[in-house]
Amino acid sequence: MSLFKKLTDFAKSPQGKKAIDQAKRYASDPKNKAKIEQVKNRFTGGGKGNSSH
Repeated sequence: MSLFKKLTDFAKSPQGKKAIDQAKRYASDPKNKAKIEQVKNRFTGGGKGNSSH
């Protein structure tokens, strides 16, 4: 079974729906948005001397 198939099956399950709902609520908090942006920049290289903010 492919990873994508496993992920879609999980997303359709009750546990997956609950996890998605929790993630959406977490991401909607302004404090958490900044944390998410920092982590994203760390992985994408967007935080290296990029002063576009």
